Amino acid sequence: MNRDERAGMERMLEDIRREVLYTADETGLPHFHDAVMAAMAAVPRPCFVPQGLESAAFDNGPLPIGHGQTISQPYIVALMSELLQVGKASVVLEVGTGSGYQAAVLAELVRQVYSLELVPELASAAAERLQRLGYHNVEVRQGDGYHGWAEHAPYDGIIVTAAAPHIPQALVEQLRIGARLVIPVGDAYGSQQLMVVTRHQERIDEHTVLPVAFVPLRHAPPDRSPTLH
Repeated sequence: MNRDERAGMERMLEDIRREVLYTADETGLPHFHDAVMAAMAAVPRPCFVPQGLESAAFDNGPLPIGHGQTISQPYIVALMSELLQVGKASVVLEVGTGSGYQAAVLAELVRQVYSLELVPELASAAAERLQRLGYHNVEVRQGDGYHGWAEHAPYDGIIVTAAAPHIPQALVEQLRIGARLVIPVGDAYGSQQLMVVTRHQERIDEHTVLPVAFVPLRHAPPDRSPTLH
């Protein structure tokens, strides 16, 4: 990381800290854990944005990555990672790999990340990028996130990086007891809320965190078969 990138990273981390304080009344989080902030500092965000947008990589806002998808703003990535409440021994599922940035942050926090991406081109590129950068504890699969990835369930946490119109039942069923699903729920490009869903033995708890704006979570065409990368 060169001097300009180090300065950009410090500015990004300070922006996150400021927004944490600004949203504390809504989120109930006056600060994020050191492990989450260290993960944000460890991942080279410019490597996950399209060529030509590297200068904007550390800005606290989303950026387009093609195919109608975005890389989320750093604060939201940190917030969702914080809300997941996972640790070094955890195995987690991500729905919506995108460029692989959120998966890389999670890889700094947990033992294993399984990540699903509907768009084949994004899945292939993210898998190659994550391997090239040394994130060998991330496995990317092209597939429909609504169905989850039952083969590796139950998960210690599930994170969804696109807005679903409702909470997918398959994802709830793939949580271990006591684990959390962090997901934006609402209309496409309309009213959305970031939610935390916790699975208990006899019930499901749903908690609304704050308003958000995500691209919609899409279904796969009926004839599309998943592939592994």
